[in-house]
Amino acid sequence: MEPILPGAPWLIAHRSMLGVNKPHKITLNTHDYVIWQNQKGEIFAIDNICPHMQAPLSDGWICQERDTITCPFHALEFDGQGRLYREDKKDTQPITKPLELIISNDCIWTYAGFEPKLPIPDLHQRIVDEYEFIGVSGEKSIKGDFLSNIMVNYDYNHQNGTHKELFKITSCNVTYFEEKGYYAQVKQELIRDNNTLGELLKNPILGILPKILTNTLEYAFPSTTVLFAKTPIGNIAQIHILYPEVEKRTKTFILMYVQVVNPLMKFLFQNSVLQAAATVIEQDTGAVESLYPKQKPKIRLPNEEIMFYAEKLYRNW
Repeated sequence: MEPILPGAPWLIAHRSMLGVNKPHKITLNTHDYVIWQNQKGEIFAIDNICPHMQAPLSDGWICQERDTITCPFHALEFDGQGRLYREDKKDTQPITKPLELIISNDCIWTYAGFEPKLPIPDLHQRIVDEYEFIGVSGEKSIKGDFLSNIMVNYDYNHQNGTHKELFKITSCNVTYFEEKGYYAQVKQELIRDNNTLGELLKNPILGILPKILTNTLEYAFPSTTVLFAKTPIGNIAQIHILYPEVEKRTKTFILMYVQVVNPLMKFLFQNSVLQAAATVIEQDTGAVESLYPKQKPKIRLPNEEIMFYAEKLYRNW
């Protein structure tokens, strides 16, 4: 497989997803890495394959005293630069390749060794400056190629079907659309019906959503889609992340940020918002994984420009 969009910045994890001294495997463009965070908050990533007999280092453990990861097969130790540690000494040169990371606002980015073609989007900084992080939701590997997944994220018409029952959507009106290079923005107005008592008990966040939702969607190609939504008790910034694992598998997760004045409301808000986001991911996953092989569409819907704009960026990369 040829690497997908080489030179793009990929957000592979948030610091909160790693724990402390716990090996964590990630796959990016068919390549497996092991990533871990030590007790000082330093984060390291190297090839997941032990260069001795190819055991997965992510099945090993972290030696806290030496900041090394230990192979589960023969207990060989490697530091975060990929240097072998043996007989109480480190080799001077790496024997396995480190993955270069960029840590920004607890988000872990990488170009996976390629020359950068795009900067890390400043959209993330704007959110961190104005909102409070409350958690990660919906982490999942979707059985679907990256282009299909990204087109779902750029397809704001799909909520009329995929998310209709969850949010009781009766109509979606687009009031503004702008594309500028690898950035795009959409403003929409969603009209909702009433949720049942059972639906409210299952997802309490639905109880505070107004009948008319005025949302803004901002896109930073290729990894980031942000939904900005306003509710009576606070505002939400939902960052939907994608990156390619292998040709037919795509990783996704949501970073959730809120603006809530009342601390009690934040406490009540948090779990409900994260739960609703996880449900959205499950519904999107079902949609992508049920698609037949891609063909040229014979039907066009209103306001599909942004979806095909994203496909054009992908194919012209």
